[in-house]
Amino acid sequence: MKIHSNSFIHRGPIPAEVAFGRRGDAGEPCVLSANRNPHLAWDAVPEGTASFALLCIDPDAPTRPDDVNQPGRTVPADLPRAEFVHWVMIDLPADLREIAAGALSDGITVRGKPAAAGPGGARQGVNDYTGWFAGDADMAGQYHGYDGPCPPFNDAIPHRYFFRLFALDVPRLDLPDGFTAAQVLAAIHGHVLAEALVYGTYSLNPAVAMA
Repeated sequence: MKIHSNSFIHRGPIPAEVAFGRRGDAGEPCVLSANRNPHLAWDAVPEGTASFALLCIDPDAPTRPDDVNQPGRTVPADLPRAEFVHWVMIDLPADLREIAAGALSDGITVRGKPAAAGPGGARQGVNDYTGWFAGDADMAGQYHGYDGPCPPFNDAIPHRYFFRLFALDVPRLDLPDGFTAAQVLAAIHGHVLAEALVYGTYSLNPAVAMA
């Protein structure tokens, strides 16, 4: 199975329109961006596929907040990193082969993003902005579906965003509303016929060289 995007090339820079945050036109280190989900398409699907599951994960999130978005400081390149989930979707129909750019996210919804239905009744889970904004009175809420990149503007490394598609031998996963990526990975164990991925990079730090 193979997956690609018309929004960015594999291992190449992700455009700002796909991101949650971008550099401001007047030089601001970060302002809200268009937050449009990227185009994704796939083929060479294995026989017996009954549904798909889709995840987008950034494995480069800082594990300590000390320096994050602090002017005059830098998030060091050698800091241990952790995963940050940007998109979780399950029960994508077996005959689906494409998701259009902006079809499932086009703009930012503050104080939580509802769990809108995906193509063919696909279900969208909770992303990690839910936890990130938990203490922010202006943004706190439960965020479902796609919300794009917004790495620290002072991070010394570009972040990678992996879009992982799983072909499954079951038409539906038995998960409650508000499911997480961890729950999806547990539920698909033993049901994966194939996996494909494409990733892009993103940074808000003008000193960071992009691929």
